[in-house]
Formats: sequence, structure tokens, C-alpha cells
Amino acid sequence: MSFNIATTGLNAITEQLNSISNNIANSGTVGFKSGRAEFAALYAQGQPLGVGVTGVTQSITKGGNIASTGNALDLAIAGNGFFVVRDSAGTTAYTRAGYFGTDASGNLVNNQGMNLQGYPVDANGVLQVGTVGNLAISSGSIPAKATDSVDFTANLDANAKVPETTTFDPKDNTSYNNTYATTVYDSLGREHTVNQYFVKTDDNKWEVHYYMDDQPLTNPATQEIEFTDQGVLKTPNGKVPLSIDVPGAQSLSIDLSYNGTSQYGSDFSVSKNKGSGYASGEKTGQQIDEDGSVYATFSNGERMLQGQLILANFANANGLASQDGTTWAQTASSGAPLTGAPGSGLLGSVKAGALESSNVDMTSELVGLMTAQRNYQANTKVISTNDSMMTALFQAV
Repeated sequence: MSFNIATTGLNAITEQLNSISNNIANSGTVGFKSGRAEFAALYAQGQPLGVGVTGVTQSITKGGNIASTGNALDLAIAGNGFFVVRDSAGTTAYTRAGYFGTDASGNLVNNQGMNLQGYPVDANGVLQVGTVGNLAISSGSIPAKATDSVDFTANLDANAKVPETTTFDPKDNTSYNNTYATTVYDSLGREHTVNQYFVKTDDNKWEVHYYMDDQPLTNPATQEIEFTDQGVLKTPNGKVPLSIDVPGAQSLSIDLSYNGTSQYGSDFSVSKNKGSGYASGEKTGQQIDEDGSVYATFSNGERMLQGQLILANFANANGLASQDGTTWAQTASSGAPLTGAPGSGLLGSVKAGALESSNVDMTSELVGLMTAQRNYQANTKVISTNDSMMTALFQAV
């Protein structure tokens, strides 16, 4: 009987050594989760039969260190959650290994060729939340877009005086108080400069003269601005439509907003001047934000939303079935995945240009290796001792 018991010990420790050696071998594998052999005593009707390995469990919920790589499509998860990937057969898996890149079609795939899942965008670039599919990054250029809106917020100096020169002339800086230039684009992507000349006409009243490329606008040529006695914008209380004829291109129709503009006793300053529109551009790269939003970046400084990756979490992540050490599959024990955008609910955020290292603790593994070695030696000693006793018995007969 002792032979058999010692043999079960040797077999169990061999499996433990396999687990430890696998952990050590994968200490540099991105997204790898260390495994542990779990033992259980064997009995039959109260009689001891030795030991067995009930299974090798992975420490799936234990995170590894996050290390920067500089590659824009390397991704790590800071917090809970798994990337959702799908192979060509449609099988879904979950991983923390963030090796991602693009294939020949622009699809975001991991190093095993599985497609990263998320919310795609429609033809107008609107995110389709609730629809999950393969994410892809456009590889083409973007055409020019004409400016159709400008948000302008400034403070006009309440201490300013009415100019002594009563006839406005953009070349005479004594005929106005302040000026500001805004770059706009026509339908061909050509840049133009719209100048606003601010002239104080009375207490709490101003007049704005509009010019584009040093030529006065006609619709409108000027705009009245009035403030309350507390410095809050009174008029215009909506957007000011500017209609501008552009030779060789479509006429510009720009909605100019002065929302938030004030008049206080401090110097003229502009806190916001944001216009739509841009020149044509070629794709120069890609960018992924912490909320999982995927963008293509272009040479004109614009970036276009391509989709938003999703993360999945489980009621019992340790119940997932291991596929290869870095990817897992859903099981009845893990429960159904709870998916959402990174940063929502209990899901972690995404770190671009970084990878999650293996969570293997080398110190613990080496200590475990020495312990397993001693246990193995002890079991072999049991066998050799039992063999000596049997030999002595046979010699006595």
C-alpha cells in the first residue's frame, strides 16, 4: 500500500512541477496568468489512498504590471475587464493580452489573428452603441470640409473708450478697439481669414465689423453687441449667420456664436475660438483613448472616430475556461459576460501604448520549486525505505 501512496505523491508533485515550470517559462508572456496545482487527499471507505491533483487553476483576476511600449495599438487594461476578440469562425474569446495591430483590410486584430470587438460607426461617423462587431481603421484620406460654424467666446474690456476716430477703417487702428482673426476653410479646403473688428459705440454697446481676406462682408457687414449692466451678453442671443461668396468654391454659410462672451473691467481676451472645417488630409496614424474610442489621425490635424472597443467582465472571472494561458472562454461557472465601454460601471480604462505583463511572481515560483523538490525526494525516500523493508522480509524467509 505504501508503494501506491508514494506513487500518487510522485505523480501529483510531477503535475505541480509542470505548473511551476510553465509559470516560469511564461514569466515574459504578455497577459499570462499564473497557474497553481491544487491537491486533495484520496480515501476509500476511510482508508488513505494518497493524494491527487484536482485541477490547475489560473489567477485570472490578479493583474500584472503595466509597461509602456510606445506602440499606439498596444493596449492594456487598468482595472477590471477583458478585451473581447473573435476568430474567423465566429468563436468569441476574452483576453488581457493587448497585442493589437491592423491587417491588410484595416481590421484591428491581435497577434493570433482574432478580431477586436466593439461598437462600429455608420457612414456618417456616428457611433452605433449596442451593435457589436469587428473594429477597423480607415486607411484612406479625408476630403476637405467647409467651415459651417464658429464658437467664439471673449471678454471685451468694460474700461475701453469709444474710439476718437468715428469712421471705421481696418487700416487705422485708432478707429477700433480690438481685432481678432479666425481661420476658416472653403469647400476646396483653402484657408481664408475672417477678421472681427470690435468698436465700442456706447456704454455696454459694441459694433463688430466683419472682413474676410481683407474684404468687407456684405451679409452682414456689421453686428451689434450689447451687454447688461452686469457684463452679461444681452444681444445677439443666438447664432449670427455669415454668408460669404468665395470665388471658385461654394459660398460659405457660417453660424457664428458669441455664447459666453462678457464685458468686464479687464483686458480684451479670447477664451474660445473653435471653428469647424478643415483641408483634405492623408492618414498618418491611429489613436485610442482611455474610453476605448478608436480614431484615425490625418495630416491636417483632424482625427475621425472609427469605433469604440468594448470590455467584458464576469461575475466569476476565475470560472472562465483557459484556452491557451492568455485567452479564456465563457463557461456556466463564469456566468454571462457583462460588456460595456471602458471606464463605465466596474470596467477599467484602456491604456494605449502599453501592455500588461505576466502576473507570475518569480520569487514565489522558485520557493514553490524548492518545496516541490523536497516533497518529491521525501516520496522517493518512502519507496526506497519500503523496498528495503521488503528485501529484509524476503531474506528472513
